[in-house]
Amino acid sequence: MSRYRSIGVAVLKFFIGCFVAYLSWYVLYEFVLKPQTTLDEWVMNNMVEGTEWGLEVIGLKTGTFPQPTGYMNRVGVSGTPGVEIGAPCDGLSLFALFAIFIAFFPGPLKRKLWYIPLGILSLHLVNIVRVISLAAIQSKYPDWLEFNHDYTFTIIVYGVIFWLWYVWATYLSPLSKTK
Repeated sequence: MSRYRSIGVAVLKFFIGCFVAYLSWYVLYEFVLKPQTTLDEWVMNNMVEGTEWGLEVIGLKTGTFPQPTGYMNRVGVSGTPGVEIGAPCDGLSLFALFAIFIAFFPGPLKRKLWYIPLGILSLHLVNIVRVISLAAIQSKYPDWLEFNHDYTFTIIVYGVIFWLWYVWATYLSPLSKTK
């Protein structure tokens, strides 16, 4: 009975820790980072540059699009309106969600120190591939853009997050050794 109780306490600590950490992240992001820093803009610039490179690699000529002052957030194939990368789609909140889960899930700090940055980089690259795909879809099948943005790529990106969590929980956490 005490084993189940200690598992219950550990699970409760995990969920409370994640909740408090995500709430803290949300407040920090909404009231400090978003209004007072250029973190979102930096991520969006990087995504636009990565998307332009990726579109050129697959043989699609990139267009020139009106951009906000100081950063880029619109990218696409020449001759299209381009796709806009907004703050909700730049991945920062997903990076936080991923990092918080790993930080509060049992595991050695040494592993967390390489797995969290590697996971965030992986999510960022998946997000760039998502924008490349959306820009390509817009150039060939513009009517499919909204559906793929709202559903297809949401499922894919969250699928990658769950897979990264699964890898952590199954192979890298000490809990994986107790099975």
